[in-house]
Amino acid sequence: MNGDAHEPPMPRAADAPPPVSDPRLRTPAAASLLRPDWPAAPGVHALTTLRGPHGHSQDAYARFNMGVHAGDDPRRVLDNRRDLAAGARLPSSPHWLQQVHGVRVHEVRCPRPFVRDADDAAPDADAPAADAAITRVPGAVLAILTADCLPVLFAARDGRAVGAAHAGWRGLAAGVLEATLRELAVPPTGIFTWIGPGIGAACYEVDARVREAFLVRDADADADAAFAATRPGHWHCDLALLARLRLRRAGVTDVYGGGFDTFGDARFYSYRRDGARSGRMATLIWMEP
Repeated sequence: MNGDAHEPPMPRAADAPPPVSDPRLRTPAAASLLRPDWPAAPGVHALTTLRGPHGHSQDAYARFNMGVHAGDDPRRVLDNRRDLAAGARLPSSPHWLQQVHGVRVHEVRCPRPFVRDADDAAPDADAPAADAAITRVPGAVLAILTADCLPVLFAARDGRAVGAAHAGWRGLAAGVLEATLRELAVPPTGIFTWIGPGIGAACYEVDARVREAFLVRDADADADAAFAATRPGHWHCDLALLARLRLRRAGVTDVYGGGFDTFGDARFYSYRRDGARSGRMATLIWMEP
């Protein structure tokens, strides 16, 4: 994937991540970042973390796990997050969410300052329960955690607003993408969207409950194209196609990304492949301060 055309400025000393004594934590994390290939405005920056090669998590979580609620050692997760901030040259600390597979959209109104180790004892304790976030504030960093569900990014063409959504099948069927668009309050034709790494159709078998959530409850006949019969009562489900269909139905004409498979590609974490002890990737978006 291509990198952004312009690198964000280095954080000011007062806002930079706290220095660390362990030299391992200064190892560049650039090799563990994937940048979206989309025509967002030059001042919009985005990325998805990979599973490695950089990182401090061990065993099933190796190596660059960003999720603190999957059973990993919280200190290692915080080490990974500090390396992410330094390696991606983030202008502020990410705004994390407590994701619940719903449709609530949290508006971020200010950048979050970097904090010292002593303040990190309960990471994400103040995170709001939501599955999407938007901001119109330069320097505020939005963050979504995934490990098979789709991260979907939004950027206004003029670079004045951005958003990020966590979209598994429940969120897609309930309308989390449409809710994010409403909160952005930008005409759909004035938005670029990018669908990040999620489980691929060939690896994602679902039952009738999932299919009916789109074809029956949502009355979306076009969604039938996202399901391919496997065995009786089961189908392969193309989450990325469902997201594209929802975005286009909402009027978005510029949809990029897709084509990833977190289950089949060892660069990514996958809950379905690795079980409850799977780590999490982080997908971030922000506007240059």
